[in-house]
Amino acid sequence: MSTPEHFVLLAKYNADMNRNLYTAAERLPPGELTADRKAFFGSLAGTMNHLLAGDTIWLKRFATHPARFPALAAMDGMPQPGGLTHSFGDDLATLRRHREQLDAIISAWAPQITAADLAHGFEYRSTRGDVYRKHFGSVVAHFFNHQTHHRGQASTLLTQAGVDIGVTDLLLWVPDLEA
Repeated sequence: MSTPEHFVLLAKYNADMNRNLYTAAERLPPGELTADRKAFFGSLAGTMNHLLAGDTIWLKRFATHPARFPALAAMDGMPQPGGLTHSFGDDLATLRRHREQLDAIISAWAPQITAADLAHGFEYRSTRGDVYRKHFGSVVAHFFNHQTHHRGQASTLLTQAGVDIGVTDLLLWVPDLEA
């Protein structure tokens, strides 16, 4: 099972990698962000929108955890996406603003998670309305894994368009042990 410290590391990794993703996307020629690349969410913009929708949906769910994480109070003012293909826009500046806002919330939230919070049972509804009850730690692990999975797809789309996102290995964010 993951530890609270592990999620702090993943929050930093995700924020840094999202910055790299958006910086790389700035180098695309006009029209390439929204070009249909036959990816699961169509275009790079579609993939980025899916990440924003998924993160927003999960963070709003996490805000209902009995711990009432203070950092997630910022989610109260955000509208609930209508689904996993919800569009936050198709221009990079608009997408980046929302991404940076979510990453700031995630980075503030991760250090607030305790081992007791992770062991807690967590009930939520899917976007179809199905009810699930799982260990909160497992759901948080899914949250970060989902980001990595789709960011990998976005990285592939950028590579296919001739833009290198740079090194993506989590290992570079893992601190070295003291000798």
